Amino acid sequence: MNQVIGLQCVRCGRHYRVDEAAYTCPACGDQGILDVLYDYDGVRKRLSREGLARNPERTIWRYAPLLPVEEVRRASPLNVGWTPLYRASRLADSLGLPGLELWLKDDGRNPSASLKDRASAVALVRAREEGAEVIAAASTGNAASSLACLCASVGQRCVIFVPEQAPPAKVAQLLIFGARVFLVRGSYDQAFDLCMEACRTYGWYNRNTAVNPYLSEGKKTVILEVCEQLRWEAPDLVFVPVGDGCIIGGVGKGLRDLQALGWLERLPRLIGVQAEGSSVLARAWARGTEEIVPVPPTTLADSISVAQPRDALKALRAVRDTGGEYVVVSDGEILEAMRLLGQTQGVFAEPAGATGLAGLVRMAREGRLRGDERVVVLVTGNGLKDVASALKAVPLAPAIEPTLEALRSRLP
Repeated sequence: MNQVIGLQCVRCGRHYRVDEAAYTCPACGDQGILDVLYDYDGVRKRLSREGLARNPERTIWRYAPLLPVEEVRRASPLNVGWTPLYRASRLADSLGLPGLELWLKDDGRNPSASLKDRASAVALVRAREEGAEVIAAASTGNAASSLACLCASVGQRCVIFVPEQAPPAKVAQLLIFGARVFLVRGSYDQAFDLCMEACRTYGWYNRNTAVNPYLSEGKKTVILEVCEQLRWEAPDLVFVPVGDGCIIGGVGKGLRDLQALGWLERLPRLIGVQAEGSSVLARAWARGTEEIVPVPPTTLADSISVAQPRDALKALRAVRDTGGEYVVVSDGEILEAMRLLGQTQGVFAEPAGATGLAGLVRMAREGRLRGDERVVVLVTGNGLKDVASALKAVPLAPAIEPTLEALRSRLP
């Protein structure tokens, strides 16, 4: 990893060589989340906007010089990344903002139907480079199914811990992919803590959010793609669903990378969107503090249902450093956003995947969008992952007899 020059603790600022810290800061313990540092002069020698324009690679590995791996050949053969960026004019019109240049980044098109594939792709290569026999993760569902999917593609063993109440579709993915799955009788946070203990006890490679500093590096590729797909003209606003904080922290890291390379003239404002029943980071941001006060979560958006955000510092600083903000939305607004995505743009999102749009809709209704901005909404997961919630967003279809008369009676 010639391009990686070290690791820095986001809590205390200490620097480490890559071989000095496996996961978190030795001085701060599990709270000392690390950031990966790059030699940007060296990266520029291997990566350019002109070179990317000629590069036929259509996965996250097109940005390999800006990722913390040595052997891309160890990556999954599945295509992770380079997901579509759709212009959403009908959606903008439906919001009464016809001048809004609205784009949807549909990461439900990744192999396991989640943005989390980006993080798992990098973690898988790192683990294989280290000769890990087993990779473990705790998850509300998406990170787990992502890891299981990519591990299956290369025959890598993995162990998964998910809350017993995880959506059945996500558990089904885990089992189909052949992962060793444990349904934990407790919350995501309890599953996370159990996974941490198991990794320390059995020496498993730890893919847990935030604890593994390389996950943000995979997730940052979503914003690298967005900026490249927009011909390096940055959007004004980027709406990001937020739970643990790893995605928005990764987006912030990707923007810092692009700024360091001199590829962006300005940075977009990052808007973190949380569900009312899981809004720990939004509350901390509103108080103007980085102190986190855990609150038991209650939201149907299981992928962002978190009591103790594990990547809080990166998540808060990404918003602060871009002049952004946090927005809180209700479960009802999330269900409405799911309908809007499907009925105006043909994009099917799970509740967490639609939460970014729910934040945009709220800001639009409050008159806090100019109406002529360039806006990107990250859609982080496909709706087939949680069909039960999708059915709450729409009226049930009527059952009729197989006759024209029965049909006629139901037509307007």
